[in-house]
Amino acid sequence: MIREHLFSKVIPVDKYFRWRGGEVSRLEGFSDAVFGFALTLLVVSLEVPQTLADLLRTMRGFMAFAVSFAILIWIWYEHYIFFRRYGLQDAVTILLNALLLFLILFYIYPLKYLFTALFNKIPFFYSGGPTLNGEPGQITTLMIIYSFGFFLIFLTFFLLHFHAYRKRHLLELDEIELVQTHGRIRSSFISMGIALTSITISVVWGGSASPIAGMVYGLMGPAYGVNGYFVGRRMSELAESTQHSVS
Repeated sequence: MIREHLFSKVIPVDKYFRWRGGEVSRLEGFSDAVFGFALTLLVVSLEVPQTLADLLRTMRGFMAFAVSFAILIWIWYEHYIFFRRYGLQDAVTILLNALLLFLILFYIYPLKYLFTALFNKIPFFYSGGPTLNGEPGQITTLMIIYSFGFFLIFLTFFLLHFHAYRKRHLLELDEIELVQTHGRIRSSFISMGIALTSITISVVWGGSASPIAGMVYGLMGPAYGVNGYFVGRRMSELAESTQHSVS
């Protein structure tokens, strides 16, 4: 009853996309529980520090935790928007959602290990735990594992949105909603392409190119920006044409 009351007060953030997801479903509730469990696996320490030195060492791991936390929240938000927009609960969606949750639980330790090891290379942020010993093979393997998990997660998002696109007639998606769906599909392709580029650099050039394999992810911002620009421009054109036709 409380959840229904609170949900009825929520104003959808999408101006041009009708939210088809109603009350929080068991599928979403279970997914949120898995995301919550993944967050507990990111916690810097599950034990209360016994000394001030232990406390300071734990606090130095904050940056690695913050970056990992931000990535996980980003993935959760993509998941949230998909189910609010499309509200699908058919067998294919359940299967793909289960695959996504499995990948997140697989991905969380490489994610935590990578950023903890990277920040441990900075003396001020050294918090103990995983380190990179400078061996090219170690760094290459770590980048490949991280990028492979990243690729699979956004491959799953691509399949979810492509499935929603196939159901466009059943969902009664209008032209603007189709433009946004296409945009989400392209953004998944961007993430997948960057992950594959990072893997290729790591495999071909090895550990010496690991900094480049990591910096490739910086291309996501500009690429997402360009994709968002064209999606927004097309949406504006459709909105204007709709207003003209109505008047």
